[in-house]
Amino acid sequence: MEAALMEPVLVLNRLWQAVNVIAAKRAFSLLASGHAQIVHAEDESFEVFNMMDWVDFSRHNPPASELELVHTVRFPVRVPRVILLSVFDRMPRKEVKLTRHNVFERDKHTCQYCSKKMPSEELNLDHVIPRHYGGKTTWENIVCSCVSCNSRKANRLPHEAKMHLIRKPSTPKWRPVINLVARGKKQDAWKHFLDIAYWNVELEK
Repeated sequence: MEAALMEPVLVLNRLWQAVNVIAAKRAFSLLASGHAQIVHAEDESFEVFNMMDWVDFSRHNPPASELELVHTVRFPVRVPRVILLSVFDRMPRKEVKLTRHNVFERDKHTCQYCSKKMPSEELNLDHVIPRHYGGKTTWENIVCSCVSCNSRKANRLPHEAKMHLIRKPSTPKWRPVINLVARGKKQDAWKHFLDIAYWNVELEK
């Protein structure tokens, strides 16, 4: 049962927008307190259940896998795949951490000077404005570069090295939920809501 309680559940805000992914254990807590309802999709139609209605639904519609079932003292309950918050109607603000991995992801593992795409071990990070010129370690001043371009530029400004960026670096506007689409960590029941989120996410300027 412990494994079932750790199963991922997609969270929708009051406007039916995907905002988070939580463990089933936390989802059951929100449902029991009346802060959320369960959304069940079947044949392109959606039904909303409160906790007691979901218990009844679980009795008459047992899941195919034990991993989708939580056994309580009195009866088994299906693990919900999507829940709808009763009050929250905003999109969460979450800054993307400035890490080597995330810079490589933002720049698509492509040197921002010569446009060559390379594996991570063949890439470096470059301060566009070198630190000895007062350049900060920020999203707007760090880019992915190959070893060759990094050595050529050294501690100079791009124009001093007769080099040009292929795009201006900026803070990415990723949402944690959207990243699940790319990484493939999603349930079939999430598809409709993640597709909507994917097509409506703000693009990087």
